[in-house]
Amino acid sequence: MKVLLVYPETPGTFWSFRNALKFISKKSSEPPLGLLTVAALLPESWESKLIDMNVSPLSDRNIIWADYVFLTGMNVHRDSMKAVIARCNRLGVKVVAGGPMCTTDHQEFTGVDHFVLNEAEITLPMFLNDLEKGNPKPIYQSNQFPDLSLTPVPRWDLLEQKKYASMSIQYSRGCPFDCEFCSITLLNGHKPRTKSAEQFLGELEAIYRSGWRGSVFVVDDNFIGNRRKLKHEVLPALIKWSQKFGYPFTFITEASINLADDEELLKLMVDAGFNAAFIGIETPNSESLAECGKAQNVNRDMLQAVKKMQHRGLIVSGGFIIGFDNDPPNIFKQQIEFIQRSGIVTAMVGLLNAPSGTRLYQRMKSENRLVARMSGNNMDGSMNFRPKMNYQQLIDGYRQVVKTIYSQKAYYERVKTFLQEYRLPSKKNLSVPFQDVTAFIKSLWKLGVREKGKRFYWKLLFFSLFRCPGKFPLAVRMAIYGFHFRRVAETI
Repeated sequence: MKVLLVYPETPGTFWSFRNALKFISKKSSEPPLGLLTVAALLPESWESKLIDMNVSPLSDRNIIWADYVFLTGMNVHRDSMKAVIARCNRLGVKVVAGGPMCTTDHQEFTGVDHFVLNEAEITLPMFLNDLEKGNPKPIYQSNQFPDLSLTPVPRWDLLEQKKYASMSIQYSRGCPFDCEFCSITLLNGHKPRTKSAEQFLGELEAIYRSGWRGSVFVVDDNFIGNRRKLKHEVLPALIKWSQKFGYPFTFITEASINLADDEELLKLMVDAGFNAAFIGIETPNSESLAECGKAQNVNRDMLQAVKKMQHRGLIVSGGFIIGFDNDPPNIFKQQIEFIQRSGIVTAMVGLLNAPSGTRLYQRMKSENRLVARMSGNNMDGSMNFRPKMNYQQLIDGYRQVVKTIYSQKAYYERVKTFLQEYRLPSKKNLSVPFQDVTAFIKSLWKLGVREKGKRFYWKLLFFSLFRCPGKFPLAVRMAIYGFHFRRVAETI
């Protein structure tokens, strides 16, 4: 059997970092970990190929080669995914589709021969067994959550590794919280499931053996969902592993803001090589936090929590949302002030949307407020339900927030705030990657010569050189990120 695994094209979104990747000559920020894992679940006798459309074109020859095309994607990939399905149908090649978008919205896709939904560790073997018997069904589903010890090491040999800025790994699935707008508990459960320390380190070693050095994104829904196991088993083992191999990786992950409450956990993460975390902050308005069930953010000083994590050595990026029913008229000013004071350089501000199947989706449906499917693009200025606030007022205010925080003046000031707040961890690996050197040289030309407002770039460089020279590479990286964010802000 010949299987072509296809990952659809991601449009130029906030998280694509498309404009920043050009500085380091990369095509995509991270690989399609789900497809690499699915490939490892297929029979060893099958021949598999991977086409990530973000780094390589998908040709008709690729499709015709295959007996089956395996396809997955998220909401943001909807259009690209439908186009791939249409091409496969035209060329007479069967399609097997799965992943988070298909799991919640498979009825929307025509032309798919077999849907393998939910988590593949359970549903893919069901499909493979029926296929071997010659009677595969149209849909495979399960309401069970698999033990992650069943998850194999991803097929890194299928990947064009040099085209990516980071590698990915998964330690856990699920989240102990249940925010109204979030589909995580719907897809992966309320109780976090984790891999063992040995399994996690085994996967890291596979990435190491593949030749990769540098950034690794731990793509968990909430990395700290099971704090006890992290503190007593996983992180101590990871620290020893990192020391043994000379700290070949730096880690990025996603976590809830209560990470700031646990000094021991913070220290262990930084000691293990974690240098950045995405935190869902959402809004400084307490009524809106209560509305969406963001219990972990209520009744706490979120600004101080962010600064504490920065002081301990974590670069905090944040998610912010506008469009809650309880948002007051001055919410736009509140968001701008919080983001600027926090020094959160990578601040993704989006309008509230209701993903299919979530509690918010059900509420909007019961209130007859749903108007469309969500686009999946966090910052395209779209909503899939009617907001309580006047729509034009909301859109105008949203645009004001994004264009303000990503204006050169405000952005570079925020970078300076971050550099002053952030405590650089003791260096585990002092080498500077060659791609960082080339990125700096490109930034001198693109940001320091060609771009309007270049004086802000030069002021940042001199600020860093004289006030915090050890953070100079970080200042350059943030300047390059800003170039991408400004391009995204222009499209809103």
